[in-house]
Amino acid sequence: MNPRDITFVLGGARSGKSAHAERLAIESGVPVTYIATARIHDDEFAQRVRHHVERRPAHWPLVEAPLDLAGALRDVDRAGHCVLIDCLTLWLANLLFAQDAMSDDIAVLPPSAQQAFDAFDAALADTQGKVIVVSNEIGLGVVPLGSVTRLYVDELGRLNQRVAAASTRAVMMVAGLPLALKG
Repeated sequence: MNPRDITFVLGGARSGKSAHAERLAIESGVPVTYIATARIHDDEFAQRVRHHVERRPAHWPLVEAPLDLAGALRDVDRAGHCVLIDCLTLWLANLLFAQDAMSDDIAVLPPSAQQAFDAFDAALADTQGKVIVVSNEIGLGVVPLGSVTRLYVDELGRLNQRVAAASTRAVMMVAGLPLALKG
């Protein structure tokens, strides 16, 4: 059995988490595939995405996975390869606010999102190569107003805990500095 090699990189907005994850991928010395979860909805966000694209090596293949992250990971994962997933934060937003996931009671996680989490857990458990997962840590502030925002913060916290538990290493980025949490 091949031991898992999963690094979880989390931090706040503009903490340096994506740049750190990219450095780790480069330093792995193996081919890298980048899985992006973002959906571009406006010009400002398109500029953010362009910044990421311009910073990372142009030869890295890109897979866009706004909803089926587990399927994308299974498709590209292999021994002697690195997969960089950026990021869980946007993936969760896509799952919660997908048309088929919307319900009258948004204060409850849609079943389709729970199924996607379970599939991602299983895909992570079966990885053969190096995997680097990026996510935001957004639960350090006050309890947010509004049920939708509370649901999002709560579910991202739970998702981050699941991924951290499955990871062999976890790093918290603060002001561009990595703080080792695990491994």
